Amino acid sequence: MNPNVLPATTHSYLMRAAESLSEAVTAAEASTRYACAHVAALRAAAALLAARAKPAVPTRRKPQKNAWVLLAEVAPELTEWAGFFAAGAGKRAAAEAGSRRAVTEREADDLVRDADRFLAVVEQSLGLVPHEATLPYLVQHPVQPTRPAPVVHLATRRVG
Repeated sequence: MNPNVLPATTHSYLMRAAESLSEAVTAAEASTRYACAHVAALRAAAALLAARAKPAVPTRRKPQKNAWVLLAEVAPELTEWAGFFAAGAGKRAAAEAGSRRAVTEREADDLVRDADRFLAVVEQSLGLVPHEATLPYLVQHPVQPTRPAPVVHLATRRVG
């Protein structure tokens, strides 16, 4: 894709995705971290959809599709990512509803990392230079553009 002709909505969604990711990184509670990271991924998906999706010709009422289903249709190379984030939608809803037991610290930390990588994958697929990793340790690991990263718990990383 030519980044010079991307719609303004694409840039807006990317900016909002980065803001949500920043909120996730700084959130103290696991449920807030998880919800913000999931929203960041959803906004990144919306950015790609805004750039690539073609408006459908109105026909008989068809069931609406969620963003993850649409993403898999519009960007088949991101199907694994779409499935991964779609699977976490229920946990995000529970976390947003205030459940403190909806997600563990590890799940929240892992999703922040995965949302950060997904945003970079989306930026790259739009022809943009991927953002610098939000979390310092991600700088050491290149973006895997075709599938979600393996699970690594933030607490297991030693600093210094």
